[in-house]
Amino acid sequence: MLITFKSRAYANITMFGDVGLKMLEMMAFGTAVPGAISAADVAQALDNLEQGLSTVPHQLQAAGAEDEDQPSTSLHVRALPLLELLQAAIADESAVRWE
Repeated sequence: MLITFKSRAYANITMFGDVGLKMLEMMAFGTAVPGAISAADVAQALDNLEQGLSTVPHQLQAAGAEDEDQPSTSLHVRALPLLELLQAAIADESAVRWE
C-alpha cells in the first residue's frame, strides 16, 4: 500500500503505507485513508508531527526496513518531504489530503 499526501501548495508526497500511517498517527488527525486536514488545522498537524518525531530516536529504522543489504532510513529523514508539504500548506493557507 502507498499513501500520497497532497496539497495545492506543494508537490505530491508518496510514502510506503507503514511509514505514511506512522506519520498520520504522529499528526493525530486520524489514520483513515483517504483523509484530509483543513487549512485551519494544518499548523496543529505540523506541530504534532514535529513533537512526535522528537520522541523517536534518530537511529530508529522505519517499519519494514530490516533488509540488511539496503541502508536504513530513519523516520526523521522520511518525514522531511511531509514537513515541507505541511509548511508550504500553512504559508498558502491550503488544506492537506491523503489517499
